Amino acid sequence: MQDFWLRLSIPIVLVTLFALLLWAVFSATPALLFMLLVLLVVMAHHARQLYRLGQWLQDARLETIPEAGGVWDEVFSRLYKMVKQHNQTRLELADELQHIEQATAALPEGVAILNEANRIEWCNPLAQQHFDLDAEHDLMQDITYLVRQPEFIEYLQESNFSEPLVMRPARHDDMLLSIKFIPYGVNKRLLISRDVTQLERIEAMRRDFVANVSHELRTPLTVVNGYVENLRDMTDLTREDAQRALQRMTEQTKRMENLVTDLLTLSRLENDRSPLREEAIDVEALLNEIYQDGQLLNGGVHSVHLEVQSNAKLLGNRDELRSAFGNLLSNAIRYTPAGGIISLRWAERGGQPVFSVQDSGIGIAAQHIPRLTERFYRVDRSRSRETGGTGLGLAIVKHVAMRHQAKIEVMSEEGKGSTFALVFPIKRACPANG
Repeated sequence: MQDFWLRLSIPIVLVTLFALLLWAVFSATPALLFMLLVLLVVMAHHARQLYRLGQWLQDARLETIPEAGGVWDEVFSRLYKMVKQHNQTRLELADELQHIEQATAALPEGVAILNEANRIEWCNPLAQQHFDLDAEHDLMQDITYLVRQPEFIEYLQESNFSEPLVMRPARHDDMLLSIKFIPYGVNKRLLISRDVTQLERIEAMRRDFVANVSHELRTPLTVVNGYVENLRDMTDLTREDAQRALQRMTEQTKRMENLVTDLLTLSRLENDRSPLREEAIDVEALLNEIYQDGQLLNGGVHSVHLEVQSNAKLLGNRDELRSAFGNLLSNAIRYTPAGGIISLRWAERGGQPVFSVQDSGIGIAAQHIPRLTERFYRVDRSRSRETGGTGLGLAIVKHVAMRHQAKIEVMSEEGKGSTFALVFPIKRACPANG
């Protein structure tokens, strides 16, 4: 600052001394005229520099800053440093803002900032998706003009945000949102929205699962309880009646045992996050075991054939694959009328190992096929229970297939039988001598 005043005062002192010299040599009039002329020149110079400064301020860019001498060089130099620092700060703030926007865009929740009048000051992309907002046109709009559900407006007006509001957006009937407001700052609120559709589906599946298990267990328990009461109350019970009652109770307890076994198997498959214990499986030997089990279950009612068209081994877990293959065979036996034909086949398709079970049974309507692997889903409930099915076999097959990166293929037509196939990736095929 001292340097600035020194540079400003030196020309004034020199002009004054020269004016005094003129006064002493000539008179006061020439001195005053000289001073007046100098002042006019200085004023014109400063006016020109002020004009250039004003023009530059309209578009203040570093590359267009004016050049000047004297004190104006100092002024423009300082302006240059200020603008450069300002630009640097602006770039840093822009980077920080971009990082914040990227972070909020990556949040699993929708976030919107509301002012004291419930107007939207900012929102992230997920909030735009949840509430059908437009980041350009809906800013500073009242949120209640855009989200018109009565429960949302009531929740906002009550200002009791201890519990979240669960609602369906107006234009997304297939979505369920959990909404909460968080007050902060001076009369501002954060609107937090989370898509809980999947959680609700899981909860619905849990409720259905409990209801289905209860229903599946109720029937055999009712039968067993009925026979127990009859045996207790009947004093003249014959040996044949007792044997018949015991046979029926044995069948129902076996049904409950199968259900519990399948439930435990399915639970283990769903919750087992450990790496798959794999080995090179001799599929021909495994299928021979399954074929023998199938013959016992079949009791000579059907014609069961085993076709091994590939000698490739399969990399996988033997116990899990035995369960999956066995479930497919037992399903075919249950749903094929007496005298029908069932074929087990091990082959390759384009290098991919394929296990399939084909039957000449009752077939499945097309609308049922996408849901076959759901737990307790039955095309014909009464027939499935009569044949001892638990409704969990194909769910077990699905999870075993997933753990082995296999694809389930179902081809079926009502009255013409069905074919269920497990198509394994090429990487799970092992040479016969491997």
